[in-house]
Amino acid sequence: MPSYWFQPQTVSMEFGGRTLSIETGKLAKQAAGAAVVTYGETVVLVTATSANPRPGIDFFPLTVDFVEKTSAAGKIPGGFFKREGRLSDREVLVSRFIDRSIRPLFAEGYRDETQITATVLSAEPTAPPDIPAFIGASAALSISDIPFIGPIGAVRMGRQDGELIVNPNPEEVLESDLDIVVAGSRTALVMVEGSAKVVPEAEILDTLKQAHDQIVEVIGLQEELIKLAGVPSREVPPPADRSELEGEVRSRAESALSEAVRIETKGERYSAIAEIEGEVLQGFVDAYRKEPAPLDTLEAIESREKGLRTLQSDVKDILHDLRSDLVRKRILDDGTRIDGRGAADVRPIACEVRPVPRPHGVALFTRGETQAIVYTTLGGSSDEQTIDGLVERQSKSFYLHYNFPPFSVGEARMLRGPGRREVGHGNLAERAIREVLPEADDFPYTIRVVSETLESNGSSSMASVCGATLSLMDAGVPLKAPVAGIAMGLIEDGDRVEILSDILGDEDHLGDMDFKVAGTRDGITALQMDIKIQSVDWSVMERALAQANEGRLHILDRMAEETSAEFEDFQPRAELSRYAPRVKMITIKPDRIRDVIGPGGKVIRAIQETTNTKLDIDDSGRVTIFSPDGDALERAEGMVQELTQEAELERVYLGKVKRITDFGAFVEIFPGTDGLIHISHLAEGRVDQVTDVLEEGDEVLAKCIDIDPSGRIRLSRKEALADAEAQTNA
Repeated sequence: MPSYWFQPQTVSMEFGGRTLSIETGKLAKQAAGAAVVTYGETVVLVTATSANPRPGIDFFPLTVDFVEKTSAAGKIPGGFFKREGRLSDREVLVSRFIDRSIRPLFAEGYRDETQITATVLSAEPTAPPDIPAFIGASAALSISDIPFIGPIGAVRMGRQDGELIVNPNPEEVLESDLDIVVAGSRTALVMVEGSAKVVPEAEILDTLKQAHDQIVEVIGLQEELIKLAGVPSREVPPPADRSELEGEVRSRAESALSEAVRIETKGERYSAIAEIEGEVLQGFVDAYRKEPAPLDTLEAIESREKGLRTLQSDVKDILHDLRSDLVRKRILDDGTRIDGRGAADVRPIACEVRPVPRPHGVALFTRGETQAIVYTTLGGSSDEQTIDGLVERQSKSFYLHYNFPPFSVGEARMLRGPGRREVGHGNLAERAIREVLPEADDFPYTIRVVSETLESNGSSSMASVCGATLSLMDAGVPLKAPVAGIAMGLIEDGDRVEILSDILGDEDHLGDMDFKVAGTRDGITALQMDIKIQSVDWSVMERALAQANEGRLHILDRMAEETSAEFEDFQPRAELSRYAPRVKMITIKPDRIRDVIGPGGKVIRAIQETTNTKLDIDDSGRVTIFSPDGDALERAEGMVQELTQEAELERVYLGKVKRITDFGAFVEIFPGTDGLIHISHLAEGRVDQVTDVLEEGDEVLAKCIDIDPSGRIRLSRKEALADAEAQTNA
């Protein structure tokens, strides 16, 4: 066990107005690397561990988990079991952010099972633990013997009144016109994730540059810790020399694969490639089995089978690399992509509004071989999504869910709940749309959008953004502006660079960058970038943003053209779907809420059942009534107003005598509200006894003549009768 683990080491710096410190050698000493990151009163323990590689795998088995324990915030979990369960969406998103940033930075050929676990030990509400968790992951890997090409850093950027804020607190984020998390190395960015309130590309680029300056400082802090506590990285055995095999595979497959990768249709291309690669692989297998070899012992048989498995794995790897080289070379040499497009071309777009009749809003968006049907459903405040966060419970009145069924890529597998990819894609599309939604006071609905991917060959998340815009417009949601999204790619070889618009799935897999940008005609609302190479020049970033802007405007134009018969001037429908609930809002005094709800909710249930409406009441006294039927809305409104109405001076009421006393009669002028007619106000002249004029149960005209500060109401039968006589004479 390394000796430094028993000698805790700490480094610190000022970062965004707080002290950031990283400690190692005190907690979790049996992990390959462990870092405790403290930022304000937020503390995150991040560990890095590794195990033997899985036999026969051709990928890097990396697992990243970010875990928020409610005990760190002094809370008890909700629910029956009172303990944390599966990761929340937020935990999944932070885990993905760390994973996508570090995954490309391990030594080539490293295949050991590797796990990063970030556990929140203490949570300060104004210092979110996601950035400390990221820094801790990099630090834990960098001081361990795991062959990690780091360190890297991360920062969150906000902006208020044109001034950038480093690591803004949650309140500052709400007031910011951008919220971007950026990760990078000393030389370049490796990951970007964020949203903006329609911010131009040039301002986004400037934010990324200033974020990188902050990242370099965080990397410097980690380098101090590495000098104090780091251990040498383990050696990754160099791959076996397979140049002879590679030459033979290429000679057999290159010509045929060169033609196959030019087939523009995904299904036909995949079938042709599979047939060619299958024949080549089988040829090598047959030749191997024909080679004489002693098989007289169990060890010899096992060695023979292991050699065959190694041969098959090597041939598959070489074929994959060959296919990648052919595609990349064609793009760089003549600018022609897999499906025949030029670098900046966007695939054909088709849009259909309301392909099925019953949803509140629905649209079908197709771009090439990527297709999504997107639904919008409108509801009341009781349909808001409740999020039991680490620090506080929150409600969301807009949420977007993304689904990716296996048939969308021609696969047959079990349907499960949403995975990390679905959560991440849905969150990206949600952030893209959220910035153009109307204010709650103008459109008091809970909005749920669901994107079902029907076909996928590149950027179904951006298809979800486009489809969500059309679906919301179909539902009559008054968007501030339509939003479209596009995925950009990059092929780089030395000084040769080609930026690709609207990338295919293969271009994402074989390329060097996946850069998703969504926004309106005036600016960006959401972006996400993953870099798969060591660095990307800032000039390339600038070109990518400019080309993404051109592609986004083209898509918006096509969306407008395709739906011109449905949306006049590309504006949302003026009327809601006939199946969508109508809404009416009234305000009552907070102390009358109990009158509408009634004991055990009896009164509000009766109103809803009688009128076939849905009522939501908040603590301020705002009553929101939902129903597809306008008449039902009016009836429910009348019932609420009758229950909560207040007496008005000079108004005449037809009331009912509830109680007789020596000094007057108490009259109910509407349910739950009584007033007193003093004996002197029963009639003109002297009245000896109240019962000479009124009896209990009588209906009587009474005018409100006074309401004292405590709410007691004085009524006058005498003045009500005089007013009635005056009107008759007039």
